[in-house]
This record gives sequence, structure tokens and C-alpha cells, in this order.
Amino acid sequence: MPFDQYLDQTNITNAYVSGMKEDLNAGGNDLNYFNVAYYTACTCDSLARWDRAKWRAGALEIDGGSLFADVVGQWPLIALQSKPRLAPYLLPTMEIIWAVLTFCQARVTKVWHLYIIRALLGFFSAPSFGGTHLVLGSWYKQEELFKRAGVWFMGNSVGQMFSGYLQAAAYNNLSGVNGYSGWKWLFIINGIITLPISFLGFAVFPGLINSPKKWYFTETEFSLAKSRLSYNQGSGDSGVTIKTVKNVVRKPMFWICVATYICMIQAHYWEGYMVLWLKADTNLSISLINILPTFSYLISALSSWLGTTLAGKVSRPGLWTFQASCSVFSLILMNIWNIPNGLKFFAFYFTGISAMASPIFYSWINSTMRDNPAERALIISTCMTMGYCTYIWVPLFTFPTVEAPRFRHGYPPSLVFSVAEWGLTFFGMWYMGGKALQGPDKGEPASEQSSEGVRTPEVEQKDRELDELASTQVIAKAHSTAVLS
Repeated sequence: MPFDQYLDQTNITNAYVSGMKEDLNAGGNDLNYFNVAYYTACTCDSLARWDRAKWRAGALEIDGGSLFADVVGQWPLIALQSKPRLAPYLLPTMEIIWAVLTFCQARVTKVWHLYIIRALLGFFSAPSFGGTHLVLGSWYKQEELFKRAGVWFMGNSVGQMFSGYLQAAAYNNLSGVNGYSGWKWLFIINGIITLPISFLGFAVFPGLINSPKKWYFTETEFSLAKSRLSYNQGSGDSGVTIKTVKNVVRKPMFWICVATYICMIQAHYWEGYMVLWLKADTNLSISLINILPTFSYLISALSSWLGTTLAGKVSRPGLWTFQASCSVFSLILMNIWNIPNGLKFFAFYFTGISAMASPIFYSWINSTMRDNPAERALIISTCMTMGYCTYIWVPLFTFPTVEAPRFRHGYPPSLVFSVAEWGLTFFGMWYMGGKALQGPDKGEPASEQSSEGVRTPEVEQKDRELDELASTQVIAKAHSTAVLS
């Protein structure tokens, strides 16, 4: 699922530098607005009245109302994803719609067609990120969660990487076939990849731990999966409610996470624009312009796996500081700018190490708030919502396409956001770590569940006891099977 979603999401930049810009007569900040449209849906009658010259000048004038696609989609769709009976089917349904809309992008003839389709893609992809992490946090313990989150984020980077390879292959081998340009074939191939994965999701996607049992679980396996987490999964199946909202907004964890995520997405926005630098400042072929940035995504994939593997074995604040240092150093180089091209390549590639930030951050949320599934869902969805509230307008001022590749107003703020991202989460890990060692009232012993929903030593001890019990059950089952045979 993360592979095909990020494949569909990233292809717009690869297509833009591979002929789409010329075929659609795009220019100015249109690439910015394609990304804005992914997070903002606008009414059709408004689109028809957009003044193209004003778009090129950077003025976003809309006569009708606007519906924030990915932003508005976060809370209601994540709320649906938190419902056990809906959880196994929501994301596969959304993915089928992504596939259809991806096919539609191959048929666009006007820039405004693409604005509409990207807005719809943004809305229907809204629950995928937070919803998947909600599901991961529902099934796995802390020590298991980091590695699974790392694999999930590897899928993100691999999807972005393959977008470059597919565009290079389509541009070289499929341009003109059946009357379609190479960039249109990229969307067609992406849709072909996405659609069967969507249908497979209905059969295998498990939903939440308290969702109905999937066909591939035996009753014993399903009971074991639920019992081993019975002390840290909360109770009930009501999902996110008004009471949940009132409770969670009073907790420091909520505000720390939201502020961190806002800084995170702004700090790393520039990493996807390597193709613009290559096209503007080098004489490389279209194929190489699409292929060279993929090495950054390869580093990101390896970093996601390595970071989450180490997260359970080394100091988490130390690992967080390491990835932040890679991002900060790369941004210092990009702020200097007048450096050899080799150092710019190094900066774009070296910042890939900071890809471990997201899996560490979301796994930290899941493990810290795992006693409160509904609150965890609300925190994750609010992070996405408030983050994208800034994502849809801040880059218009910091990274307007007309300033590519120098981005004089983009790299300095990114450096500030990167430092703030590190500081906020470092403080949050320290603060929540302290909450786990004391009760709701200062000086009282820790209870099984603190007021912040953090994991306490008592919860960890019961987890170990359940693990021993589970091992005994497995051995007994194996012995019984051997006797019967």
C-alpha cells in the first residue's frame, strides 16, 4: 500500500520534467499548485474562472469556496478508520479510487484538469498515512512496532524511487505508443500497478486488533494476538468521540506532536526538488534527470529500516539527534549554495539519512499512547491535518517554482524548521519518559496506565508474563498436534 500510494503521489514531479510541462503549456508556479491541489480541493465552477495569468504570477484567486481535501479528509476518515468493523475495508476502497484517478491523469489536456484530479487524489488518500499507523499500533508491541514501521516507510521511499525508473523507461520506450506521450504512460503504468493491490487489500488487510477475524487467522491465533496486548490496547470499540477530543487536547503530548509534525514536513519539503536543480543547472538527459534522484530515495529506504531497527537497541534521543544532524548539515550546504555540484549531490543524498525521522516519530507516538487507541488515532490525524494546513500555503512562499533551483526564500526557513523539529521531539521524549516513571500525581507510584497513556514498568512486566504464557500455549499446541498425528 505505501509503495503504490507514493508511486502515484510522486509521479507528478517526474512527469513535469519529462514533457508534461511543455504538452500542457504549464509554467511559472504550476508545479507548486499541482502539489497544492493534492491537498486542496476546489469547486469546479471556481476552477473554470481561474485566471491563468494570476496563477503564473503566484496569486491564488478563487471565486467560490474551497474544500481542504487532504486536510478535511483527515479527521472524518481517520475517525472511520478507528471503527473496528470499517477498518479492514476503508483503505482498500480508497486505493481503488486512487487507481482510477491515476488513470485519469493520462487523459488530461489542460492544466486545470490536473488540478481537479490532484485534489480528488488528495482527499481519498487522506486516511492512508495515519490510518496505516493506527493499524500498526493496534497489533504490535513497542519492540515490534519500530521494525514494522520501518518496513512501511521503506515502501514509501521505494515507491518514490520506482517512479523515477518508470518515467525514464516510459520516456525512452513508450513515447508516442498509441498516441500517448511518455509522461502519460507513467500514469497508466502506475494505475495498472495500483489496481490489483487494491483488490488484494480486501482479502488480506487486517484492520484493527478488535476488528472481525480475517480468514487467514485460526481462532487460537486470533485469540493469542488479542490476549498478548490485552493490557495495553484499551477497551471498547467506540473509536474517536467528542470525549476523546476533550481529553486529548489537554495533554502536552498532543501539542508536542502537532508542533513537531508541522516542522517536519516543512523542513523536508525541499528534498523532492532535486529534479528541478538537475534540469536547470545541468545538461543531463531526461532519463538521467529522472534516475539520479532515485539514489536519495534508496538511501531513505535503507535509513528507514536501519533507524527503526536500532531504535529498540540504542538511545532513541541519540538516534533522533543523529538523523537531525544529517538534515541540518545538508541544509547548511544548500544555504551556502555556491559550492561545487558534487557537494550539492552530496547534500541531496546525505539528507536521505533523515528519512528515519518519520518512522521513529510515529512509532514513538504509537508506543507512548498505545493504551489509548482512540487518542492515538486523534493525535496522528491531527498531526497530519495541522501539518498539511501549513503544507498547502507555506511552500508557495518558500519554494515557488519560479525561484528554482536556488530557492533563496526556502532553504533558510527549512534549516530553522529542521532544528525546531529536533528540539521539540527531543523534549517530548524526555518529558514523556519522565511521565512513565511517576503516577498522575507527583510522587505517587506509577500505575498501570498513567494520565498520558504512556507505558509503565507494570505494563511491561505484564507483557513479559503474557509472552511466556503465549510460548507455553504454542508448545502445548505443537505437542497435541504431534500426539494426534
